Amino acid sequence: MRDHPFRRLTRRLAGFAFAVLTAHAGAQTTAAPAAPAPADPNAIRVLLSPELETTLAAQMAGKIAALNVSLGAPVAKGKTLLAFDCAETQARLQMAQAEFASAKETYDTKRNLRRLDAAGDMEVSLAKSAVDKAQAAIGVGKAQMAQCVVNAPFSGRVVRLHVKPHQGVNQSAPLIDLVSDGPLKLRLNAPSRLLRSLKVGQFFEVDINETGKTYPAKVTAINARVDAVAQTVELEGRIDGRPAELLAGMTGIARFPNSH
Repeated sequence: MRDHPFRRLTRRLAGFAFAVLTAHAGAQTTAAPAAPAPADPNAIRVLLSPELETTLAAQMAGKIAALNVSLGAPVAKGKTLLAFDCAETQARLQMAQAEFASAKETYDTKRNLRRLDAAGDMEVSLAKSAVDKAQAAIGVGKAQMAQCVVNAPFSGRVVRLHVKPHQGVNQSAPLIDLVSDGPLKLRLNAPSRLLRSLKVGQFFEVDINETGKTYPAKVTAINARVDAVAQTVELEGRIDGRPAELLAGMTGIARFPNSH
């Protein structure tokens, strides 16, 4: 018995509809995203910062004659980190010293002549002015010579070198970045709701990402202003002791007790 054409068309349409529904259901199953894990409301991001940090800049224009430090090197307070080629400055200082000696000799001669009434008061006064001018030039020369060397303002470590030996630099150009080697500070922005119980000296815990360890810390400073937009307040803290593995720039999570 031959199949009727209408029945064949009906079966084909039914099979096509079943295939479409099956594919749609499979796509919905594979595309369904996993629910995100809830964030910890008590986790506050922190940054480790040095107690002191600075960028040493050139006080004069010139060529670098010596660079006595390397990246990451420890330095002591007062150590000479860098020196400029100051041959010209040294020559100007010597010239000022020679002019001072000449002016001083002239002044002494005029004073002796004045005692003998062989020179007038004006001559003595002019000679004294020449001495003062030469002495001031010596002061300028010594100040310029002091700028020929860059000394460490505090003990710490070199974290960046902006220059190389024999390089020419302009005045105010950055030379060396330093951070102190003292205890590190914790900087964080805590929710302003914590101000109801927050106080200087309060203890909390810090999980440092780079070390994978938890450290006890305490609040050392609370900002006097709240960020009204973010509803946070800036805090500073300090980790107990001086763990040697901690470095400036490390980050982590702070958790305060009863921070609900």
